[in-house]
Amino acid sequence: MKISVDLTLTPLQDNFEEPIINFIKKLRASGLTVLENPLSTQVYGDYDTVMQLVTSEVKEAFEAFDNGLLQMKIVKTDRSDYEPNF
Repeated sequence: MKISVDLTLTPLQDNFEEPIINFIKKLRASGLTVLENPLSTQVYGDYDTVMQLVTSEVKEAFEAFDNGLLQMKIVKTDRSDYEPNF
């Protein structure tokens, strides 16, 4: 089953840029389709593969800072080719 996952990682600390950059770089290195915008990062692929990646990388990111928040949305389809038509 293909899925699309939208992630917003928010470290609740002053020096927040490095943990976010490292998190995104790890997602990019996965070989999955990863798209970014100023507010979130999307990961697309097979359910088991994407969820294993998200689980391991979120844990590693959370270990890198004291307090943080992760918002996640999952869509049951691969929406990586979506283009608005308006």
